[in-house]
Amino acid sequence: MNRLSYLIGRLVKGVFVILAIGVLAFLVIRLVPGDPVAVIAGKSGAVDAEYMDNLRQKLGLDQPLVVQLGIFLKGLVQGDLGQSYRQGAPVSAIILERLPATLLLTLSASAISILLGVLAGAMAARRRGTWADSAIGTLALLFYATPLFWMGLMAILLFSLVLGWFPAFGMVSADMRYEGIRHVLDVLHHLIMPMTILGLFYMAVYARLTRASMLEVSEMDFVRTARAKGLPESYITRRHILRNALLPIITFAGIQAGHLIGGTVLIETVFGWPGIGRLAFDSLLQRDYPVLLGIFIVTSAMVVIFNILTDLLYTLVDPRIEVNK
Repeated sequence: MNRLSYLIGRLVKGVFVILAIGVLAFLVIRLVPGDPVAVIAGKSGAVDAEYMDNLRQKLGLDQPLVVQLGIFLKGLVQGDLGQSYRQGAPVSAIILERLPATLLLTLSASAISILLGVLAGAMAARRRGTWADSAIGTLALLFYATPLFWMGLMAILLFSLVLGWFPAFGMVSADMRYEGIRHVLDVLHHLIMPMTILGLFYMAVYARLTRASMLEVSEMDFVRTARAKGLPESYITRRHILRNALLPIITFAGIQAGHLIGGTVLIETVFGWPGIGRLAFDSLLQRDYPVLLGIFIVTSAMVVIFNILTDLLYTLVDPRIEVNK
């Protein structure tokens, strides 16, 4: 019951956080230079004043800013994210069409970064001061310091253009319409490069964090007691050190959920991946405010949910931790 009440309380707080983010995002986007009416009219070839006034009235941009904000918040409370300026379709439908691609990329990249990062960090901690520790630390720093877009471009140059191992762009083969298992394999084939590049960037952080956390835990009294009892070092590392060192890693994983969405903007643009990161970039260029606001709201909700799940995961990793309202 304590977990249920905690979950309900966090969800209520999360709703208010999302509303606050919606207000802030609405105001910030309206401060961005550029008029969406001018952009739309310019691309349609009609730039006369009468057409632009009618279009502004149709989009509701002739209303005062406070009125526009009220209409946006009313729709947000009702679950309506509005209509796209450019496509004329519901924003929720546009985002839901792109969201699975982004979730596939971010979740797979997150899984790779956590798995490889924890393994590399644990290896570095066990071999502290050796060449293996130095090599892992150097590689981690190299992956973290290298810009994502540059890594993506170099990967396309080497593995697509030179070696021809992986496709350079897109999520599926444009010239082939596979079905069933062949479609799944085709998507995975396109996923490997963007997933790996994004995963390696965050893997470096997990490796450094795991190493530091394990070294700190290894100096604690209960670990010394386990060693004094004559327990095998592998057992001590697995059951005592690593398990207690996972808490800061779980914390970072919850925070990383929001950062991954930001990283996908670059990766999806470089690899032509049809996710909401690429959609946000295109919407910004087109001044499609409703779509851009909808992406902010959806990603904010994802971060809130991931943080709640992170807090609940604490209690599974360490039963001594109890959730509070």
